[in-house]
Amino acid sequence: MVQGCTSDAGKSVMVAALCRILARRGVRVAPFKPQNMALNSAVTVDGGEIGRAQALQAVAAGIPLHSDFNPVLLKPSSDIGAQVIIHGKVRSDMNARDYHAYKPKAMQAVLESWQRLTSAYDTVLVEGAGSPAEINLRDRDIANMGFAEAVDCPVILIADIDRGGVFAHLVGTLELLSPSEQRRVKGFVINRFRGDIGLLQSGLDWLEQRTGKPVLAVLPYLHGLFLDAEDAIAGALESKPEAQLKAVALATPRVSNHTDLDPLRLHPQVDFSWVGPGQTIPPCDLIILPGSKAVQSDLVWLREQGWEAQIRKHLRYGGKVVGICGGMQMLGTQLSDPLGLEGKPGSRMEGLALLDMQTTLEAEKQLRNVRGTLFDGSPVSGYEIHMGVSGGAALQAPALRFDDGRADGAISADGQILASYCHGLFDTPEALSALLQWAGLKNVRHIDAAARREADLERLANAVEAAFAWEKLSL
Repeated sequence: MVQGCTSDAGKSVMVAALCRILARRGVRVAPFKPQNMALNSAVTVDGGEIGRAQALQAVAAGIPLHSDFNPVLLKPSSDIGAQVIIHGKVRSDMNARDYHAYKPKAMQAVLESWQRLTSAYDTVLVEGAGSPAEINLRDRDIANMGFAEAVDCPVILIADIDRGGVFAHLVGTLELLSPSEQRRVKGFVINRFRGDIGLLQSGLDWLEQRTGKPVLAVLPYLHGLFLDAEDAIAGALESKPEAQLKAVALATPRVSNHTDLDPLRLHPQVDFSWVGPGQTIPPCDLIILPGSKAVQSDLVWLREQGWEAQIRKHLRYGGKVVGICGGMQMLGTQLSDPLGLEGKPGSRMEGLALLDMQTTLEAEKQLRNVRGTLFDGSPVSGYEIHMGVSGGAALQAPALRFDDGRADGAISADGQILASYCHGLFDTPEALSALLQWAGLKNVRHIDAAARREADLERLANAVEAAFAWEKLSL
């Protein structure tokens, strides 16, 4: 099990790297995260939903996505509440206190998945969540040491030196663990190091002497890795002197599945950026409204930023707009919530009214992997994760047609607005090129995001394999 001193210490990429290393050696390996809190998710082969990081790790391991890889997924809908997903399916919405009381039942689901995976695979690589030293979360813990103790799993502790204070992170975390938990830690990994490692050696020697634990690896800072983010919005990959089209995406408080836009971050001809709170939408060619876990509250927030008027101005000047999933719902005339899934039961809210379409939230979440063709015939593959059902005249001009015969989304009569429920809209190289051409880019370069991701998984695995002192790891 890989546990971190902090969030974003490198747990996800470490597990992904180890999955790839072991898979290359012929080991049947699977990823596992007992409990994940993330708004980026993926659809599994068994019709469930798991965190995006576990989907990436499954790709690294060369196996199909399964709900057992992440048996408990929490998707925050507010600062104190989240949708609780067990074995890939929505169980209910709970506030923090209710979920804390529910944890023993959640642990049962975790152990069921663990049993199935350990029976089916040679090795299961586990990712912790946050830090094991969160004192207020230790009671009924199912995400870190509580799980490791329950199944007798050895632990590697990883810390990010780029944040500063790496020795304090490692020693302090270890000190806050119980004696049995301390014995469970088999060694340390220091992540994102850049510089002369010789200048770090005295600190590594001190750390090993102070704790009696080996430093298993000092991993280099790998610039420009194109890997799916678990939750945090990823920044720019590199400078783009060839950029000819400017695209911006609106970062609302509950933005979800923003990995949809990673191919735009990657494309050398696209100047892509996020627009956040207090910022004005800059002059651009394309505005994207991404998915949302709380469409109504995010729409209210969008209006408070003054972005509705700015979107309308953008359209008056001939700009293009894409709405994906929750963003698509915002573009319609009305949002209805008869069951109170996002707001008060029976509540209704006016949408941006840029498409003649209405959306009603329903109890059953739509979860499916999809393939089809874009409006110009380009192949598209992706997935649907939504609780809304949309209807209206705008849908008579669909943006996509799926292979199962269903039409999806809409294109406005003037050709300026495109809406779809399909996450992964830009993933297929042909669809990416077609959509960029639709947005105004000339002579579009063919970019394969999946191939780049695969190459970066190999680069990551090579770096970890070279840096890891395997002889020091005693399980």
